[in-house]
Amino acid sequence: MELEKLSATEEGEMLGNGNHLSGLNTEKMMLNEGFETTESTAAEFDEFLPQHATKKQIKFTDFEGKTSLGMSVFNLSNAIMGSGILGLAYAMSNTGIVVFVILLICIAMLSAYSIHLLLRSAGFVGIRAYEQLGHKAFGQPGKIVAAVIISLHNIGAMSSYLYIVKYELPLVIQAFLLLRESNGMWYMNGNYLILIVSILIILPLALMRQLGYLGYTSGFSLSCMVFFLIALVYKRFQVPCPLPVYGNETQHSQIVYSKIENHTIEEECTAKLFTINPQTAYTIPILAFAFVCHPEVLPIYTELRSPTKLRMQRVANISIAAMFVMYLITALFGYLTFYGSVETELLHTFNRVDPLDRLILCVRLAVLIAVTLTVPVVLFPIRRAIQQLLFAKKEFHWLRHTVIAIVLLICVNLLVIFVPNIRDIFGIIGATSAPSLIFILPGLFYVRIVPNDREPLKSRSKIQAIIFAAAGFIFMIMSLSFIFKDWSSGDGGSRISGH
Repeated sequence: MELEKLSATEEGEMLGNGNHLSGLNTEKMMLNEGFETTESTAAEFDEFLPQHATKKQIKFTDFEGKTSLGMSVFNLSNAIMGSGILGLAYAMSNTGIVVFVILLICIAMLSAYSIHLLLRSAGFVGIRAYEQLGHKAFGQPGKIVAAVIISLHNIGAMSSYLYIVKYELPLVIQAFLLLRESNGMWYMNGNYLILIVSILIILPLALMRQLGYLGYTSGFSLSCMVFFLIALVYKRFQVPCPLPVYGNETQHSQIVYSKIENHTIEEECTAKLFTINPQTAYTIPILAFAFVCHPEVLPIYTELRSPTKLRMQRVANISIAAMFVMYLITALFGYLTFYGSVETELLHTFNRVDPLDRLILCVRLAVLIAVTLTVPVVLFPIRRAIQQLLFAKKEFHWLRHTVIAIVLLICVNLLVIFVPNIRDIFGIIGATSAPSLIFILPGLFYVRIVPNDREPLKSRSKIQAIIFAAAGFIFMIMSLSFIFKDWSSGDGGSRISGH
């Protein structure tokens, strides 16, 4: 029996070597031609790395992927989980539980399908760089557009994370010191704190050469968010409705209370299954932004051990499913805790519970740790985009690797320090980058890159990709229309939060 198994295995290896011989030759051509192949050669293979070849495989990157599937799941989940998670309870309050759940399921499925298109496009040409896919599909303009969109979106995401650090960390320190008001010391200044956090925590992690090493910090970041969810579920049964007033309320909270006075307690403390109001239209953009992780997909794929499209799709599906559960729990229990009183940022709503509550303090600290450890993961695609644009033919160099990270952190810190309110800028960037990364670019890449002799333009797969890209354009126009309508009505800017 063992001899029969051995013979079958050897026969399979011989067949595998024969089937992938042309793929190996094509890979060599790609390395010589700067990751570019013609459509005829691209059609010769469908996977990045042959699974049964006995010789050492030629890689498309300058190092061999060694990240396990579990660590890759942690990294991609951490990339998905952005600051948008704090706005999901507010989104549920403006749609109702049933509509929110339906929309959340749809967006999660569309995000998984989008990653499928991205991986399929990459598989036909053996490219694992978003910018190079843009170059393959539309030449140099496509490469530039992809790099710019990725950079703008991730800079906006990094800024939103540091904004949370800037405004929440002083409150955490104040609560630890049992102070009712800020004492004016330097360690209560958010601008100084983000500089300290950037230098001591973010920069060392951002200097790592491989994204896979951040799987450990990503896992810890996700653990902090799990603690946040547990505390949120516990507080659901502790926080009374309507909310009590503690000491000095912020101006924003006073406005909320004045609106609540016009409703009965029963109306304000009852969960709604279906709700339609002027803010309902913002739910889809908020949910879409919460699932943007596409710039990180190909870098994570590059560093995945034994990479195949099926294996990377499994990483994406597990990550999206995990984030779906976390998002649903956060939105549901955040909404059932505060009902109609929930604010656009869930942490800010907790300020109206006892500000010195120790559990709430630990929750805020956990969220701060989570968003801080996410910044280095988001920085990697920006650095990769810059390298693809300016240093595509250059070998890896530590000095260039370090300088780009430092410059990016300096720019983001300056943006957070000197721009007091860039919510509208985030709204414009998010309304254009999110649909581009989720819908438009993956759909167009698939239509342009996959050879017509393999899948004709009238095939079901390409028609679906075209419809998918068209839906992205519609979504972009819709989001921008809501933002401009807010501006014209003087509501104070878009409530669409960044990733």
